Amino acid sequence: MRAVEIAEAEIAKLGERLEKDAERARWNANPEDAQRALVKLVLTLVEFLRRLMERQAIRRMEDGTLDDDEVERIGLALMRLEETIVQLCEQFGIDPDELGLDLGPLGKLF
Repeated sequence: MRAVEIAEAEIAKLGERLEKDAERARWNANPEDAQRALVKLVLTLVEFLRRLMERQAIRRMEDGTLDDDEVERIGLALMRLEETIVQLCEQFGIDPDELGLDLGPLGKLF
């Protein structure tokens, strides 16, 4: 197969994938869907920030810049935040595994 034919085949596959992604990403004006989509986006951002804070806390623990009380308070706060995210997911019928943003070629946010 020639390079041009390979490139054309790859472009065709990419076009098909983009069409499928566009169909899935199309917004439905149904009010319940809009509310759920907004909650899902907000929870995704909150989960992203929670994971970021968790990594920062771990780094600070490893560096020895947190005392025992701070470690306890941060751990408890992060656990409660995670519980709240799970509760809100249940309330709005969202699977916590669905949280995350598809960044296209970069993959999922988390």
